[in-house]
Amino acid sequence: MRPVDLSAFIETLARQSGEAILPFFRTQMRVDDKDGHRFDPVTEADRAAEIVIRRAINAAFPTHGILGEEFEAERPDAEYLWVVDPIDGTRSFICGLPVWGTLIGLMRGGKPAMGLMNQPYTGEMFVGDGGKAWLKGPRGRRELQASQCKALADAYLMTTDPRLFRDGDGPAYARVESKVRLARYGTDCYAYAMLASGQVDLVIETGLKAYDIVALIPIIEGAGGVVTTWEGQSAKDGGRILAAATPELHEQALRALKG
Repeated sequence: MRPVDLSAFIETLARQSGEAILPFFRTQMRVDDKDGHRFDPVTEADRAAEIVIRRAINAAFPTHGILGEEFEAERPDAEYLWVVDPIDGTRSFICGLPVWGTLIGLMRGGKPAMGLMNQPYTGEMFVGDGGKAWLKGPRGRRELQASQCKALADAYLMTTDPRLFRDGDGPAYARVESKVRLARYGTDCYAYAMLASGQVDLVIETGLKAYDIVALIPIIEGAGGVVTTWEGQSAKDGGRILAAATPELHEQALRALKG
């Protein structure tokens, strides 16, 4: 399977899923709660987009596996495993804020090989293969490069919501935030795209699932950034995640998280 074919296919998945999602955006759609205790919304748009993506993958690559947020896994032990979050940032989506995205990642042999974050409303498609990363948008295509920030005191930090950090994770996150130049909240997957673009320097989160992060790893690494767990291990299974623009900044943030 040639990289050019794979790149074209993943972009096709993005366009098709975007066409399924956009008719629902900024409408009075039905919102269901998957949790019942802690509000965990899902919409018709989430389900419609994942169905479109699954159908296309099964038609093109019937031996590949699929791990998605909204439906049961298919062939999860396959050599090639697609990891999909049809709308990462559903809370932003239902509030009409354009800081959500469709995450489509491909793992080969248990390692992230290619990833895409698509924001169809703004027309931005962020893609990476671990060696390089690029953006296709209204201004055309350009290569992505993370910033060269090496010090916490100079860093711009993003997280989805600091209230998501529980117990000891809260003070750990606060230690890092107290050392950075600027912190902003509420961006979900869009924060990682901005890190790959060189706009921000750090993203710190907790409680992520594989489908929240697999697609983003090749984009961040392709742009020259670093992404691991808080323990410095692979981020592919989710959990507590730290992404940084440079190895030096990543190491400083890890030390601050550990206290």
